[in-house]
Amino acid sequence: MFVRTASERDLAAVRALLVETWHATYDAIYGAKRVTEITDDWHSIASLKARLTRPNSEFLVADDGKRLGGMAFAATTTTTDPKIVLLNQLYVHPACQRQGIGQSLLDEVEASFPEMDILRLEVEEANAVAIAFYEANGFRQAGRTADCGGNSGLPALIMEKGRR
Repeated sequence: MFVRTASERDLAAVRALLVETWHATYDAIYGAKRVTEITDDWHSIASLKARLTRPNSEFLVADDGKRLGGMAFAATTTTTDPKIVLLNQLYVHPACQRQGIGQSLLDEVEASFPEMDILRLEVEEANAVAIAFYEANGFRQAGRTADCGGNSGLPALIMEKGRR
């Protein structure tokens, strides 16, 4: 798989990847109905399309020429301060996990923001696989939020990685 910038023609495949990955990861935590509600909102084509043109952001896909194996989206927290970058999404299709795709996406996110001092993310506390991945990549717990993504009402851990 090679990592490249996403385009509008990728959006249906990105949505399908996100829906499948979210159900595989979160059905046991939130229930299938709630996961469908979240993916219909957060991962709609309209929501994904808006990310393509967001300033100071990077929308990436991992592609083998036949299918997408993963995706990532990150953006500076403000348009005026490139020092803090929020990793909003990093997902690898369940059939493609543990093949280095997540690592490749994370490496490209970091390379895309040369002025960044802190890479921050929010992760569901029950998602032990994701937490272990981030800890193995230098992230440490920096706090908690009661509202993951700023509009979900779902609690999450906040993790950060400094680059100095």
